[in-house]
Amino acid sequence: MILVFNAGSSSLKVGVFDERLEPKLRGQISGIGGAGRLSLGDVSADFATADHAHAIDLLLAELDRQGFPLSGFAAAAHRVVHGGDVLTRACRIDEETLRAIRACSTLAPLHIPSALAGIEALSLRAPDLPQSASFDTAFHAGQSDLATVYALPAAIRARGIRRFGFHGLSYTGLVESLGTDLPIRLLAIHLGAGASLCAIRSGRSVATSMGYSPLSGPPMATRSGDIDPAAVLRLAAEDGIAATEAMLNQQSGLRGLSGISADMKTLLADPTAAAAFAVDHFCYWIARQAGSMIAAMEGIDAIAFTGGIGENSAEVRHKIMARLSWVGEVPVHVVGANEERIIAKEALALLAAS
Repeated sequence: MILVFNAGSSSLKVGVFDERLEPKLRGQISGIGGAGRLSLGDVSADFATADHAHAIDLLLAELDRQGFPLSGFAAAAHRVVHGGDVLTRACRIDEETLRAIRACSTLAPLHIPSALAGIEALSLRAPDLPQSASFDTAFHAGQSDLATVYALPAAIRARGIRRFGFHGLSYTGLVESLGTDLPIRLLAIHLGAGASLCAIRSGRSVATSMGYSPLSGPPMATRSGDIDPAAVLRLAAEDGIAATEAMLNQQSGLRGLSGISADMKTLLADPTAAAAFAVDHFCYWIARQAGSMIAAMEGIDAIAFTGGIGENSAEVRHKIMARLSWVGEVPVHVVGANEERIIAKEALALLAAS
């Protein structure tokens, strides 16, 4: 069996998969670093967690209690948001891989440290257990220079400033889920706490809305999305770099627009004008950036929604599709995100190759 960890900045999802990639158990700990909640299978309880290492201890203890001891796993596999230029496919974790992942920490500061904490904590508890990493950037690694190069001087580009793209594990799962229904030109829309769009042509990413970091693209739950660099420079000069980074990543998006909540479900139920504006702004920019993806594919054959909002909010999908009525009649798919299964599949392939 494969043990899968999907670490967020304050959460840790876990999945157990057998050799047929059938899920045997799923769960998570939320609220890491304070008052949190553990949910695993049918068990749910409140826990205060100090950090990701503590969260792993709690999850491993509960896994053991439910009949899944750590000694029973063939490997552990981790979602890592950013692989940079070097880590463009799933790989076994060794010291070289860890150094490369650490080098990406500044590219995804909300996620990489959490993933590293999980990897290192598990290494201490089971040093002989093979571990692998699957990267959200890998799906986009084959994009052309036209799609990834920023219009900057060569010396700056040489420092690794370029578009990467994210949500790749979600898009990989979406392509796999559609199977024979996969069209030539697919507009894929991942809507959750993070939001992005991807132009997928013949199963391959040709353009995506996220860039150097997961901060670019449409507005998200707490991230601003695209903003004029001159405005960022002004804010950094006036408020400082750290405060500006925190504001753009954690205090903007739906939370900043509404002043109420970062949660789409909460905003849809709120009757205030501020909540309605935040929702409409979100849907407007998703549709507006969809035009860019359609141009990159030179047309469109189908649309697919995934992610927590994309899968569960018919109202948001309707608002976006109303703004995309100009594309004509195209099939619209709703696909449940299953990143953990893709991670487990890649781990099994690595085990078989070793």
